[in-house]
Amino acid sequence: QVQLVESGGGLVQPGGSLRLSCVASGFTLSIHPVGWFRQAPGKSREEIACIAHDGNIIYRTSVKGRFTISRDNAKNTVYLQMTNLKPEDTAVYYCATDCEWEALTPHHHWGQGTQVTVSS
Repeated sequence: QVQLVESGGGLVQPGGSLRLSCVASGFTLSIHPVGWFRQAPGKSREEIACIAHDGNIIYRTSVKGRFTISRDNAKNTVYLQMTNLKPEDTAVYYCATDCEWEALTPHHHWGQGTQVTVSS
């Protein structure tokens, strides 16, 4: 079964950390760019980080220095390490096999999302 599954979300206090995982099954994730996106209630989805198949990385300005995207090709997984979390990071986080959500087509893969809540 071809799918992309996010996990690792949860409730964390401000200043805390979480590591999200994006695990692929049924296809090889390493040949694709992988983007992490998030959508907060009442807001549009935004791109926050992307790692290209060649390892090139870009980050949204608001998460630069706090979030780190990485690959483990042996595990067919892309991670998003999030540190110094802020309440404004609260959102559903998604991964997908492209760096732009609007570019996704049925030929791409994306997951169902994992909730991250930052609150004291």
